[in-house]
Amino acid sequence: MTNRFRPTRRRAIQLGAAAVLAAPALARAQAWPSGAITFLNPFPAGGGTDTFARPLAAQLAEQLGHQVLIDNKGGAGGTVGASQAAKARPDGSLFFVGAVHHTIAPSIYKNLDYDLEKAFEPITMLALVPQVISINPTKVPVKTAAELLDYLRKNPGKVNYASPGAGTAHHLAAELYKLETKTNIVHVPYRGAGPAMQDLLAGNADMMFDGMGTSAQQFKAGRLLGLGVATPKRLAAFPDIPTAAEIGIPNWQVSTWYGLWAIKGTPPAIVERMYNETVKALAVPKLKEIWAQQTAEPGGESRADFAKRIRSEIEKWQKVVTAAGVKLD
Repeated sequence: MTNRFRPTRRRAIQLGAAAVLAAPALARAQAWPSGAITFLNPFPAGGGTDTFARPLAAQLAEQLGHQVLIDNKGGAGGTVGASQAAKARPDGSLFFVGAVHHTIAPSIYKNLDYDLEKAFEPITMLALVPQVISINPTKVPVKTAAELLDYLRKNPGKVNYASPGAGTAHHLAAELYKLETKTNIVHVPYRGAGPAMQDLLAGNADMMFDGMGTSAQQFKAGRLLGLGVATPKRLAAFPDIPTAAEIGIPNWQVSTWYGLWAIKGTPPAIVERMYNETVKALAVPKLKEIWAQQTAEPGGESRADFAKRIRSEIEKWQKVVTAAGVKLD
C-alpha cells in the first residue's frame, strides 16, 4: 500500500517545491512597478515611434498606477538610444520602444556596440504601418506616381528625399524604390522622422518615403501628396492612393513596425506582466481609434512571434542592403 502512493507523494513534493521557487517571481511581478517607468525612444519627439509610444504610455500609467515617461534619445538612425538602453539596469524601470529600423542597423552600421537579439528581451509589436511615397507638391510638380517616375528620370540627382536617418526603414524603402525604378534621388538623413517631416513641410526637402503614421494627417490637411503605398491592397483610410503593384513596382513592399523590448536580464515575471499589460492596453477602444487614425494594424503578437519577426527582418534587410549597395552617408 505504501509503494502505491509513493509516486503521488513525490509528485506533490515536486509541485510544492516548484510553487516555493515560483513564489518570489510572482511576488516581484505583483510588487512591480514600485515607481515611474521609462520608455526610452531612440528617436526625437514628433516621429512615428512617438505617435504610438505616448498613447500607450498614458494607458499603461492608468493600468499600473505609476507614471510611464518617454525619454527621447535620437541619433544615428536610432542606434544611439538603442546603445544607451542596452546598458541600462535590467530591473524593470526602463524599457526600449523601437522600430523595424533596429533590424536594419546591423547591416548598415558595422561597429554597433550592442546586439539587438542579445541585449534585449522581445515583448511585442505595437503597431505596423505601411510606407507611402509622400511629396511636397510645391517642390515636385507632379500629381501621380507615373508623373513622379517620369520627372525623376528626367531630373537625375536633382530631387532629394528626407529620412529619419541612415539605416531606417524609410531610408531602405527609398533605396528599394530606386533599385526597382532605376532612378537617382539624393538621400538627406535627419535625426528622426519628426525633423524630417518638418523640413518636408517647410519645403527644405522634396519628398519622403514615410510611414503613414506621420504623413496621414498631412495628406488630410492637403499639405503633402501621397502617390503610392507599399502594400498589396489599398488602404481604407486613403482609397485614392494606389498600391505598389498598381504603380508598376510590385516588389516595393515595405512596412514600418514599432515594438517594445525589455532589457535582457529583466526578471521574467516582470517581462511577462509587461507583455500582458501591453496587450490589454492595445485592446482599449481609445488606443484602437488612435491606431486606426494612423492606418496602423494593431500589435499584440506573442513574445515568441515577435522574436521570429525580428530574426526574419534582420535577414530580409541584409539582402536589400547588399542588393542596393547601401552605404552610410
